[in-house]
Amino acid sequence: MNSLTENLNLVTSLGAVIGQVALVLLFMSWLFAYVSGDDTWSLTQKIVREYSNWIMPVSFVIVAIAVLASLLYSEVIGFVPCELCWWQRVLMYPQLIILGLAVWKKTKDAAIYCLTLSSIGAVVAGYHFYGQSFNPNALPACDIIAGATSCAVKYFAEFGFVTLPLMAFTTFVLIMIGMLLHMSSEKMTQV
Repeated sequence: MNSLTENLNLVTSLGAVIGQVALVLLFMSWLFAYVSGDDTWSLTQKIVREYSNWIMPVSFVIVAIAVLASLLYSEVIGFVPCELCWWQRVLMYPQLIILGLAVWKKTKDAAIYCLTLSSIGAVVAGYHFYGQSFNPNALPACDIIAGATSCAVKYFAEFGFVTLPLMAFTTFVLIMIGMLLHMSSEKMTQV
């Protein structure tokens, strides 16, 4: 691998791991508040209150990085996307426009669209990661003769577990959580 590929793998994989750590911390905060019966929701509610204006711009940046990275991997580095990767792109790319408009025009309904697209995308990416990592026979049989790439191909596994589908899964889940937090912040301001 050349240095661009190695550096991109490292940076995007670190981003995915940081995103996963953030998701675990948010989930643990929510779970602690739920189990303890604390009405203030500790960290999660503080984040929503303090940073509600930043949820959409941060979500936009996350999606922009994911779209840019996927285009770098396919168009510059030459990783040919498989069928499941294409479906993940179909579900990710429109969110760049939706979130961009939400940030620019302050639209209210962007969260539900992104939540829907990300929920479906998380299922596709999660299934893809499962197939690549644990059960390649569960993945669709791709037409290799027509030039398609098999969905079971792992172009890399940074840190031993971070693959392209895991990065996409992490991105979709981060966007889902961001949209849920955004919708809850709107409810808080209405009360």
